[in-house]
Amino acid sequence: MKAVIFDKKLQYTDSYKKPVPKEGEALIRVTLAGICNTDKEITKGYMGFKGILGHEFTGIVEEVNFSDKTFIGKRVVGEINLGCGECIWCKKDLERHCPNRTTLGILSKDGCFAEYITLPIKNLIEIPEHVSDKEAVFTEPLAAGLEILEQLHIEPMSKVMILGDGKLGLVTALALNAFGINILLVGKHQNKLNIAKKQGVKTCLLNDFDKNMQFDVVIEATGSITGFETSLTSVKPKGVLVLKSTIASSKELNLAPVVINEITILGSRCGRFDPAMRLISTGRINFFDMISGIFPIENAIEAFEANNNSENIKILLEV
Repeated sequence: MKAVIFDKKLQYTDSYKKPVPKEGEALIRVTLAGICNTDKEITKGYMGFKGILGHEFTGIVEEVNFSDKTFIGKRVVGEINLGCGECIWCKKDLERHCPNRTTLGILSKDGCFAEYITLPIKNLIEIPEHVSDKEAVFTEPLAAGLEILEQLHIEPMSKVMILGDGKLGLVTALALNAFGINILLVGKHQNKLNIAKKQGVKTCLLNDFDKNMQFDVVIEATGSITGFETSLTSVKPKGVLVLKSTIASSKELNLAPVVINEITILGSRCGRFDPAMRLISTGRINFFDMISGIFPIENAIEAFEANNNSENIKILLEV
């Protein structure tokens, strides 16, 4: 089958072995897949991953290795974490934190930049008929944004800043805005900020940002050390700093303000797909303006190059 694999270098092949679903799994024919910054970081060595990349997808179930065949023929998206099912975290419905988990296209599990994938049936979410694949493919990043609301109660009068107008920051801003939260999105790219502004989000270019402003909640979505430092100085005393992106740096950090100002730091990563799909189905978020290009899977290398262009937002692969 066609697939985009990474093994020291990124490459496309049309002769990868088609997967076979295990008991309790479905075989899914991928229709559309999204490239995200995690995929980019994997090509730089992140997680030491080798195999088929990709974890954002829409697809059609073609085969089910289980007695209940309900999902056959359905359009679906799928939760990306596969827990062991036996540990204390899995028994608490926290497979996202299972120490023995595999993760689609990220950790010991071939991903969705391919014609076919397999996933446990319990991981599948059906796409409503009125939701297009181009909308549904945003389920995973939207779920990551909504995870903040599962972790943190944001008061109606709270002021929230999101720093970073990349894919993650933009989707998170639109997710929280859909729930009426008072947000300021700060970034470096006017074209990206305009997408959020068009949907009712207050925006500001970083060069115009008043660094004396402080917020009840600051969401760091740049993945950079300077972004972290700016975020930290923008949190009110007793406020919350949400780390939405991973930051790897050898630079020494001054964390004294965390203690002095009694700031809570909250890590936030994967979210649940059900709430994300319900929000998508309401039509309250316009995802189409975020799609910068759609490439056939055969042109995946070119698609990754387009993803590296900071002016682009979401690059999709059509399978």
